[in-house]
Amino acid sequence: MHLHILGICGTFMGGIALLARANGHKVTGQDAHVYPPMSTQLEEQGIELIQGFDESVIKDLCPDSVVIGNALSRGNSAVEYVLEHNIPYTSGAQWLAENILTDRWVLAVAGTHGKTSTSSMLAWILEYAHLNPGFLIGGVPENFGVSAKNGELPFFVVEADEYDTAFFDKRSKFVHYHPRTVVLNNLEFDHADIFEDLPAIKKQFHHLIRTIPSQGLIIYPQADPAINDVLSMGCWSQLEKVADTPEHKAWSVHLLVDDGSHFELFWQEDSQGIVKWDLLGMHNVSNAVTAIAAARHAGVPVKYAIEALAEFKNVKRRMEVKGCVNGVTVYDDFAHHPTAIATTIDGLRRKVGSKERIIAILEPRSNTMKMQIHNKTLPDSLQQADEVYFYLPDDYVDKFDDTLGLLGSKAHAYSDLTLLSSTIIEQVQDKDHLLVMSNGGFGGIHNKLLTGLKNAQ
Repeated sequence: MHLHILGICGTFMGGIALLARANGHKVTGQDAHVYPPMSTQLEEQGIELIQGFDESVIKDLCPDSVVIGNALSRGNSAVEYVLEHNIPYTSGAQWLAENILTDRWVLAVAGTHGKTSTSSMLAWILEYAHLNPGFLIGGVPENFGVSAKNGELPFFVVEADEYDTAFFDKRSKFVHYHPRTVVLNNLEFDHADIFEDLPAIKKQFHHLIRTIPSQGLIIYPQADPAINDVLSMGCWSQLEKVADTPEHKAWSVHLLVDDGSHFELFWQEDSQGIVKWDLLGMHNVSNAVTAIAAARHAGVPVKYAIEALAEFKNVKRRMEVKGCVNGVTVYDDFAHHPTAIATTIDGLRRKVGSKERIIAILEPRSNTMKMQIHNKTLPDSLQQADEVYFYLPDDYVDKFDDTLGLLGSKAHAYSDLTLLSSTIIEQVQDKDHLLVMSNGGFGGIHNKLLTGLKNAQ
């Protein structure tokens, strides 16, 4: 069968492309504004990618079915052509459920933050235990080099996104997956372009909980009020919580190093061992605990999970070091929500201490950011940075006046990417850490910075 994917360079849809091709389908796709790592991954896998959404592409290719990503809506020329010519179409989540997840033990990782990292940890733990899991992750785990693979029965790890499924299916994607093991990492208001408020998101999470069997397992943080609200709506499955201190029927940790690189793990007040790994920050420690708990539900002894995490290599665009020039380190991170930004900076600060500068370079491009939902909380999330540089194109520069005002003299805004890069290069000092944060390509600023630093030697 020939599948044509609209929006193929999205992190989720790129994974669908890999799975479909591995299952013997011919796969082509269209997208706009493409950038690594998904565009690179598709090229490496030999999947044809056509720029733009010209309807003539579908006319010429004559696919058997079209998979439509949730970033596309009515009015898009390719979408209109599919509808007008009655070409069979589906969503990525529905295609995954009907073609890959049937008869699988699905381990789903949901929550506002940490889905990609936790899913990657969980998939790697199962792989380390020789279970050869399938997975679909919204990023590229370094341990695997791809964002999705079929694996072997029964286990399949999926990053379970609460974002809507498609323009014709407004349910959250995760309701399609019917998981047996579920991680609920956290729950905050996000995706303001889709959800009216936090209760609307809670309702979707409750729909997910309704699909989990009675012998299924939900792993969740005890201290998260929104998740507790969701569970109070009704829960018919087994529960394991992550607590702040050791207690009965709970997971907990004791930090042995402040940056989270060494910590002791407890289950029901009993020590399970010490995790020593390369990742930083309490957010990653929390992700690790839930991944270990989920793997244990699938039958992996905790000691093997701890061993696996010692060899975990994280995910591209999650505090990924892009290069170091003259003692200045450039990082790439996907953080785009105030909580994620705060935890990312906190993890780096714990590693480098107070004497080395952290220069935060932020592109607030998510729909929620552009809608000014986080303007009041964003400044607090950036407080541990020494300097903050915003890339604010002319179409929304005025939307962040409040944020810039609250940050005071440490905040700098630029609408020109070249000027932004050159200014940062002029201002850097020895041992600075340039932390680039965006959920998009950011105009390739990482390479611009590294090239500029080399030329400035």
